[in-house]
Amino acid sequence: MIEGILALSFLIFFHELGHYLVARKVGVKVEVFSIGLGKPLKCVEKWGTRWCLAPIPLGGYVKMKGEEEWQRRDPDSYYGVSPLKRIAILLGGPLFNLLLAYLIYYGIALTGIKYLAPVVGKIFPGSPAEKVLKPGDKIVEVNHHKVTKWDDLSPIISKSEKVELIILRNGQKVRVTLKPTIKEMKNIFGETIKRRIIGIAPAPVYITIKYNPIEAFGVAWEQFKKASLFIWKGIEKLITGAIGLNNLSGPIGIVDASAKVWQAGIVPFLLFTALLSVNLGILNLFPIPVLDGGQILFQLYELLTGRELNERVASALTYLGIAFLVIIMGIGIFNDISRLAGGG
Repeated sequence: MIEGILALSFLIFFHELGHYLVARKVGVKVEVFSIGLGKPLKCVEKWGTRWCLAPIPLGGYVKMKGEEEWQRRDPDSYYGVSPLKRIAILLGGPLFNLLLAYLIYYGIALTGIKYLAPVVGKIFPGSPAEKVLKPGDKIVEVNHHKVTKWDDLSPIISKSEKVELIILRNGQKVRVTLKPTIKEMKNIFGETIKRRIIGIAPAPVYITIKYNPIEAFGVAWEQFKKASLFIWKGIEKLITGAIGLNNLSGPIGIVDASAKVWQAGIVPFLLFTALLSVNLGILNLFPIPVLDGGQILFQLYELLTGRELNERVASALTYLGIAFLVIIMGIGIFNDISRLAGGG
């Protein structure tokens, strides 16, 4: 469990570091940088900031000068700088999380990514592949697209009414043609979808592909885009009710999942950490008043209208945001405990 706690704590630290660095850059004094929540265990003064270590690891914050004093307009205070600079400070945290995720993906691409090889391991009875392919066949080309890993197959097959494969069988290249069938299946969100398949499953054969520094930029970007789309779709489906609130996880579930992924190895753990970092970055940009996204809306209002949002209105909206997050967190923790207790 300690691995999960450390990973989540580091992501929160990196988020707050983004706020801190941008605040310093635009001239706002940061009075406190706390790693953890609760009464500080130890604090040191450095670079004009009080750096504290607190006992509750799943959290952290930066306290800027005048952040809670709307009328304070000292040049180095939060409300002493322009709304645009405040927006930059607020964006710093989420963008640092997104940057961290990209850097993790980039580093993994440089050291090598482990993929399933495009080798047929199982053929399902009654499928289009049953009389055409054999276990051990290595697929090297699909519809004139070269294939290097198993993940290359599905995006092409799912969009094709006819599939032409070049396979390597007993050292010889063989060209075969199949017509995919449409099958109903569950996607990762538990929804029933229709998909074209040819009825094969991979063999437990793995390859590791290392990318040069230039190639790694593109590979990392693709990984980053997939993670962002996955998180965004998950949030969208929760909002629309396509998936139930029973699928929510809180910090307990995240830490538990991190610990399980750690057992699979350092690379899966880093990939999971990158996904969490993307999640943290995107969620914090949502327009909920207590989050960075909601605070950005307040600053945009002032920037566009030339006047501040009424303090009472802002406070009321912030409290509503806190209440909403407490409810969501409560549901997540309840789900976590239920799952760990075997209740679902």
